[in-house]
Amino acid sequence: MTRIIAVANQKGGVGKTTTAVNLAASLAATHRRVLLIDMDPQGNATMGCGINKMEIEATTCNVLLGEATAADTIISAPEGGFAVLPGNEELTLAEVSLLQEIGREMKLRKALEPVAGLYDFILIDCPPSINMLTINALTAADGVLIPMQCEYYAMEGLSSLLDTIEQVRDTVNPKLELFGILRTMFDPRINLSNEVSLQLIKHFDSQVFRTIIPRNVRLAEAPSFGRPVLLHDRASRGAISYLALAGEVLRREDARDLRLKVV
Repeated sequence: MTRIIAVANQKGGVGKTTTAVNLAASLAATHRRVLLIDMDPQGNATMGCGINKMEIEATTCNVLLGEATAADTIISAPEGGFAVLPGNEELTLAEVSLLQEIGREMKLRKALEPVAGLYDFILIDCPPSINMLTINALTAADGVLIPMQCEYYAMEGLSSLLDTIEQVRDTVNPKLELFGILRTMFDPRINLSNEVSLQLIKHFDSQVFRTIIPRNVRLAEAPSFGRPVLLHDRASRGAISYLALAGEVLRREDARDLRLKVV
């Protein structure tokens, strides 16, 4: 059964795109069929997969506006073994155009229906804001993975995003749930990071992933080479951490499937 996960946080610079790209590559390394959707007009996830966002013929924008099908737009990442629905700055046009359309928040969900069954996981890299593109992602998703730094303003931003998730659940997507909170760019030498980490565990318990993504030079430089860190330096702490995250995601999915069977 396909699992659709939106990787979202309205705060920029928290490792959202890094998580989307590297989790996609790590899940693909476990022989899962993975589709990564770039919903961010910056197109960083597309570039991070080794795809030139300026040279693609069709993008997520065309799919959202009904100008192309997802099947015709999806391409393979040059490395990594997963598929990509690429995006670029044209998505800004899609956001403006969608505001005038009926059923605008359902566009991505409907576009994915013909192809969703081809994949085990669909990961959606959301823009760093709560806009119509993000709402489309949340409407299409089963769960939300929230990457966040353990810093002063993080909890406030998290609260706002959780409110948005609740609103989407109450209006257009009752199956939407918090899939997990991922601590990123973590430095254990900073007292505040440790304090915020403890607060997260206290308030969200098992919804906080046990895996922690550290600050890592190889992880930071991998996008400039157009590849996931797993292919840039498999022995790096960044690569090892995202492989661990993929393993944790799969264990959570196995546990969820078991609960559903029992019910």
